[in-house]
Amino acid sequence: MTHSKPQTKDPMNITRKLIAVAAILLSATSLCFAQASPTRPSSAASASPPATSATSSSTTTSTTSTVSAPYTEGTVWAITMVKTKAGMSDDYIKGLAKTYKAAMEEEKKANLVVSYKILMGESSNEADFNMLLMVEYKNMAAFDGLREKMEPIAQKILGGEDDRRQAAVKRSEVREILGNKVMREITLK
Repeated sequence: MTHSKPQTKDPMNITRKLIAVAAILLSATSLCFAQASPTRPSSAASASPPATSATSSSTTTSTTSTVSAPYTEGTVWAITMVKTKAGMSDDYIKGLAKTYKAAMEEEKKANLVVSYKILMGESSNEADFNMLLMVEYKNMAAFDGLREKMEPIAQKILGGEDDRRQAAVKRSEVREILGNKVMREITLK
């Protein structure tokens, strides 16, 4: 006679199953959001109405709502959030006046950028930025091949790779980059 143990539920096995189910649900949710995300129609596609089918009504609705957005798309801004180290703001600004301003002015002349701005203010806490470096581009397409287009300007203003590396090390002594964002300017209708 063989005795079998009563089956007990292993808590680790239950946890694994819950994690597996959660992963499957999150994957399915992500897929749904990806399919329902509105896409920005190209100028050629915007002339004709979006295709519809019985299975894509939610996509069509999303696309249609994008076309009738309550705003007009404008220029694109590349924003860098900077935290200068204590007592080093003026030193950092002096460095920006030499290289950053010269590079931005050259890029404006070459029609690579529309404009640039630097905003300075107080940090809201120790981990916050106190400066924003903002570069305005005509549109998202302006980023295509941008590095190759800016290389001659960087070479002229900043020098070769070794010079740039040394300058980067010096900048890290006076400031920290907290993050970068690319954002589109909009005009409300």
